[in-house]
Amino acid sequence: MAWFSFTGTDQNNPSHYTLAPTQPSCPGTTSLCAIQAANNGSDRPVLSDPLKAEIQQALGNGQPTANVKMKD
Repeated sequence: MAWFSFTGTDQNNPSHYTLAPTQPSCPGTTSLCAIQAANNGSDRPVLSDPLKAEIQQALGNGQPTANVKMKD
């Protein structure tokens, strides 16, 4: 598992994430900051259905989860 910073506009597109060397610091709850996921071998996250659901949950309630970090 690795951390990926969200750097685009589509949370369901692996190319909108950048591999992070360490867990990003993301204070706040307004928008998606980073996710923890398996690396697909090309330094992009594997966006499984459970992870997509976790991202939607975090965005919906503004609360980070074990694998989803939020920011202001």
